[in-house]
Amino acid sequence: MKLIPILSALALGLPTLAAAHDFKVADLEIHHPMAFETPRAAKSGAGYLMIVNNGTTDDSLLAVRADFPKVQLHLSEEKDGIAKMIHVDKIDIPAGQSVELMPGGLHVMFMGLNGDPLEEGEEIKATLVFEHAGEVDVVFNVESRSEGAEGADHSGHSDSN
Repeated sequence: MKLIPILSALALGLPTLAAAHDFKVADLEIHHPMAFETPRAAKSGAGYLMIVNNGTTDDSLLAVRADFPKVQLHLSEEKDGIAKMIHVDKIDIPAGQSVELMPGGLHVMFMGLNGDPLEEGEEIKATLVFEHAGEVDVVFNVESRSEGAEGADHSGHSDSN
């Protein structure tokens, strides 16, 4: 009998729990926006997600707006054994392809935590701004960082960029 409400929701086109953390705007799908919890001393945290462009036109992520003193698009890059965070003006999403923002690569920087860490279970409401698709409101779920998780530690990253 538990299957009936799920089938009814699917028949009505209502979102189900399985699709509860995906978002859509125009031809773009945004999958599983998330951020890792941060230590109390962290000045910033990073957000990750996947963007799928199902259209025939290239698009670009131009900005992310959220309730932090500064939010930027960044790229982690290692050169000659030194890791650096580089601010990028936009992230291209080619037609028919997907782009993953993930630890060690492209990501969203939530800057200016100032003693208010990102905590597991917290939700970060944000707006993604695309060049052609427009804006879409999303929620980044804050998750625990598992042992051995890859990616840069953003706890010491400053707001100076």
